Amino acid sequence: MSARSLDQISNFVYCDSFLNDFEIETKLLPNPYFDYPFLIIKNFFNKELCDEISNSIRKDDDFIDAKVKIENYDNEVDRSLRKTKIYKLEKIHKKLYDKVFKLHQNQIEEYFNLALTISTKVQVLEYIKGSFYVAHSDDSSMIYKDEELIGFKCVANNRKLTTVLFTTTCQDEEELNCFSGGELIFNYLYDQNGENIKIKPQAGDMVVFLSNPYFTHEVLEVKSGYRLSLVQWHDAVIN
Repeated sequence: MSARSLDQISNFVYCDSFLNDFEIETKLLPNPYFDYPFLIIKNFFNKELCDEISNSIRKDDDFIDAKVKIENYDNEVDRSLRKTKIYKLEKIHKKLYDKVFKLHQNQIEEYFNLALTISTKVQVLEYIKGSFYVAHSDDSSMIYKDEELIGFKCVANNRKLTTVLFTTTCQDEEELNCFSGGELIFNYLYDQNGENIKIKPQAGDMVVFLSNPYFTHEVLEVKSGYRLSLVQWHDAVIN
């Protein structure tokens, strides 16, 4: 382990101890006896369907540039913080997504000990070469003073759980519907060697994690290829 002060939150994962000093509105964490505090659902969609979705979005020119919330101001496009395009999911793919999600809903609810209620629309997020998203929490704004993180302010109470379904694969070899770089990294979560938890997904993987500051994350810059993910946020009743 490194000299960093860490607290164990699951069998194989630790978090930065300083988080426990902050007044975090939703300090929900999964069962500490689980191997990991997040859930990865393999083969949520098969490779053929992932390719179909990815190829469809590649041809689509109906997108908006993703925005970020800058301090207490409205959401703005700031490519120094986030360089991402947002697309809509086609109706046929949305129906399939909803159908498969329902098959996994009990598993998700039991894992995180909550009951899902209302979900947002699915956002299709495209990251091409040079795209990235700096460290952020899905339900809170990060508060800094003199460039030092001093706390979090909850700005999205309806976000209790985050789901990210990847339709492309993270790998070094250049192939269609693959990408290098672009890993999903949890900034305050570490493995047994003190290294940040880093997700290098396969197409069809759904990563499920709580939206609170313990799961602050970023998307590293894409070095090459095409990174596509289907992101959704879910409200829930906490058991």
